Amino acid sequence: MHAPAAPAPEPSGTARADSRPGPRTPATVAAQRPGPDEPARVRGELALLPPLVAATECDRLRDRLAAVARGEAFLLHGGGCAETSAGPTADAVVGRLATLLQMAVTLSYGAGVPVIKAGRMSGRYAEPPSQPEETRDGATLPVYRGGAAGGTEPTVGARRPDAAGLLRAYTASAGVLNLIRSYVTGGPADLHEVHNWSRGFIESPAGRRYERLADEILRALRFIRASGAAPAELRTAEFFVSHEGLLPDFEEPLTRRDERTGAPHATSGHLLWIGERARALDGAHVTYAARIANPVAVELGPDTRPDEVLGYLDRLDPRREPGRLTFVVRAGADRVRDVLPPLVQRARAEGARVGWVCDPVHGDTLAGIGPGTRRFDDVLAEAHGFFDVHRALGTHAGGLHIELSRDDVTERPGGGSGTGEQHLPRRNEAARAPGLNRAQSLELAFAVAEMMRN
Repeated sequence: MHAPAAPAPEPSGTARADSRPGPRTPATVAAQRPGPDEPARVRGELALLPPLVAATECDRLRDRLAAVARGEAFLLHGGGCAETSAGPTADAVVGRLATLLQMAVTLSYGAGVPVIKAGRMSGRYAEPPSQPEETRDGATLPVYRGGAAGGTEPTVGARRPDAAGLLRAYTASAGVLNLIRSYVTGGPADLHEVHNWSRGFIESPAGRRYERLADEILRALRFIRASGAAPAELRTAEFFVSHEGLLPDFEEPLTRRDERTGAPHATSGHLLWIGERARALDGAHVTYAARIANPVAVELGPDTRPDEVLGYLDRLDPRREPGRLTFVVRAGADRVRDVLPPLVQRARAEGARVGWVCDPVHGDTLAGIGPGTRRFDDVLAEAHGFFDVHRALGTHAGGLHIELSRDDVTERPGGGSGTGEQHLPRRNEAARAPGLNRAQSLELAFAVAEMMRN
């Protein structure tokens, strides 16, 4: 167990609470008409609601990420983009969980390393827009900023900020967490169900390859059983949730002090990350992340400078503790080999043990085709570049951060699923940015497992 974070000033809205997670059924919040006191009322109500995750769970993830930073484990971090205020459907949550479990078992069995599983789920209700406004049918509207900040409908009323959306986000998060906990502990995540995770999976070379891998795993499990050992750990899966901590009015009321240590934790999720557009060293998001004891991550884009890496280390990981800080690199396939080495070298020169994670989905988008569209070949190329850099430097390529879908969406043309650019208008499910479809996700996992073996 790591040492607790240094004492920090009490965040605004911080309340003491025990470390138990939130209720097993979602909270029901009555709709309120917005008024001048609405934001303060909503923050007050959030401060009285149970924490969504436990401080002990956050600390456990920090321990797991310490193994990643030491080169002993690999982080698989995936899920959807911005969630709507109504929350994702049960089918969407279960589908993404099944895909992540398929990817994790492919990586772990193929490369022989423990895989830490975390979902971009239960809290992704805000999205940093690239522009403040958009034009629809000749009308200028505020852009969609996520389910906690308004609706997807192209009307002024739907896009107007609504503080009650934070309460809807809490309710949706609690519901998703309940479903995740039931899935990973109630039987469906049992490793003996490895074939069932691909039920309804679209036919593809990656899908057929996965079925062969599943057969190998079941033969290995039969051998373990026959030898008299049947570890209980095979019956469940450890799974964590994370989101980008964009909304202070949501995060601050759900910041609670752990009764064991006195350290403040964000109880809205196990890991919070700071996005590329919100990572100003003197900004509110970095300031908040510095106060909490959770593990935190920072996205580093293609223009990141080595001195910025030093700044994040000093602000967010002054003790240089493995597991505290993770860097998620999204440099682009054509730039990762140039951008990444000086960043890794600067962190190593400072004696920092951070996790280095590749986000190959968000760069090199295709202009004029679809929102955030990127060729799957570019996704693979960036992952290859990321692993090549770490191999050359003798450092650990610690993880993969992706957006994915449970279905055969077509936002990422290419790969063995046969998705081409001509299919792009057919399926596009994300409220904002798109992700990999199921066949592409699995194909990426097989490719990364091979990179890890090398």
